[in-house]
Amino acid sequence: MTWTQNFTPITDNLVLSSLAALIPILYFFWALTIKRMKGYMAGITTLLVALAVAVLIYGMPAGKAVMSASQGGVYGLLPIGWIIITSVFLYKMTVKSGQFNIIRSSVLSLTEDRRLQALLVAFSFGAFLEGAAGFGAPVAISAALLVGLGFNPLYAAGICLIANTAPVAFGAVGIPIIAMEGPTGIAAMEISKMVGRQLPFLSAFIPLYLILIMTGWKRSLEVLPAILVSGVSFAITQYLSSNFLGPELPDILSALVSLFALAIFLKFWKPKTIFRFASEETAAAIQPSYAAEAETKYTKWQIFHAWSPFLLLTLFITIWGMNPIKPALSGHYEGNNVLLGGINEIGKLLTFQIEVPGLHNEIIGSNGLPIAAFYKIELLGAAGTAILLAAIVTKFIAHMSVKDFYGTFVEAMKELAKPILMISTVVAFAYVTNASGMSTTLGMTLAKSGDLFPFFAPVLGWLGVFITGSDTSANLLFGSLQKVTALKVGMEPVLALAANSSGGVTGKMISPQSIAIACAAVGLAGRESELLRFTLKHSLFLLLLVCVITFLQNGVLSWMIP
Repeated sequence: MTWTQNFTPITDNLVLSSLAALIPILYFFWALTIKRMKGYMAGITTLLVALAVAVLIYGMPAGKAVMSASQGGVYGLLPIGWIIITSVFLYKMTVKSGQFNIIRSSVLSLTEDRRLQALLVAFSFGAFLEGAAGFGAPVAISAALLVGLGFNPLYAAGICLIANTAPVAFGAVGIPIIAMEGPTGIAAMEISKMVGRQLPFLSAFIPLYLILIMTGWKRSLEVLPAILVSGVSFAITQYLSSNFLGPELPDILSALVSLFALAIFLKFWKPKTIFRFASEETAAAIQPSYAAEAETKYTKWQIFHAWSPFLLLTLFITIWGMNPIKPALSGHYEGNNVLLGGINEIGKLLTFQIEVPGLHNEIIGSNGLPIAAFYKIELLGAAGTAILLAAIVTKFIAHMSVKDFYGTFVEAMKELAKPILMISTVVAFAYVTNASGMSTTLGMTLAKSGDLFPFFAPVLGWLGVFITGSDTSANLLFGSLQKVTALKVGMEPVLALAANSSGGVTGKMISPQSIAIACAAVGLAGRESELLRFTLKHSLFLLLLVCVITFLQNGVLSWMIP
């Protein structure tokens, strides 16, 4: 039995309906920032509130509401939960095998300065992982690395979430941009060009902003040359690759250029003073072996061997995202290559697409068409499986026993049980919000801003990423609405679509999924409220910058539109 979404369920009044749609979102903020609930409890109760609003106010049949939640819960487990489990597992392996001591020393050989370590690991290395994998792996891995270097766990998670702003729009080999082409009819290359004329301003600013957050203006000026090398090299590469190569490679190329440029620069330049956090009176006070490690000389082979788990992770994730390997891993390859054909057969066996009972094609959306709903499970094609393979190879490289290998995996699973529960419940909440029409109601309200719409267009993307946890999902959710509204108000559609994606990147740091993943990676399950309070103000400030950039590009800077 079909059900048609109603976007103005309260007396056909859009404003009142929007206030109702905001209830689960406002509740979630209240639960975490004011009530300070543990993350998994905030997730569970927010899901219950969303279900109540969907059924009692939006008139969604209870069975369909519950099934949409189940669809989101499954997606929260795989691929998202699977990525965080394997990422933390791989990191723990390097710690237990003693290889992380050498990794820490290799970073210290470049710099002992916390500011520069944040640029290398959180900004550049995190951006590379975002470009190759996305879906939480960048924050999980880079935050864990910073904690291993001696950063405060909460601070490491916050820094990595903010640093992740720069690459999100082109993450997972350009999927957020590519996804918009289908529903909007605007070529991905054109959207890529426009995003590449917005985000580089933010990308050049983020390294400076990170250090300002960490140390203030005066200590930031001490490392301004390194900040400029890191940010400007990233921004220029991001602009060139997005405008002349397409949406697939900007993150990977920009991150590599930024990483190598800063590493080489630090061979010839050092800050006058070494910055450490106030809690670190001396390096030895926090970690007795810290000073000794900084002076320990390891051979190039030892350093390569220690970094090999993360090099393998990078290799496997990159392969998993390549065409035509990516479709073969999911059983969708249509070429003639024998090897890929064999992988494709395995991929078919390990890929499951099951119709969600009582939901598939039983909800009529805003376009008058039924909405497909599947439990989609890709066991081989998931990025988490690529990370697991890197961990399996690492077992042999690090000479870990089967007992230690298995024990480390079980340990990671136990630690992540509650964070994974939170992730699954907040993704379920997102699916209920979308299926009931609440997300569309909020989007329609913002679209009523008329001549000010160019300023508010990025807010739609920000809201979409907060709700769904994904720039890709936000682009699919609001892409068509952005295009239609832009045409009504005389705005270039490609600018509106780019604004949706660029605004979305600023919402990633407050997305419940991202918060849960970051806390899980650094062992702070249950302290999600603290991390949200840390990132919220930065998210709003960076969103304001994107809003101003978009507004100016619609007027005085319209020559920037391709």
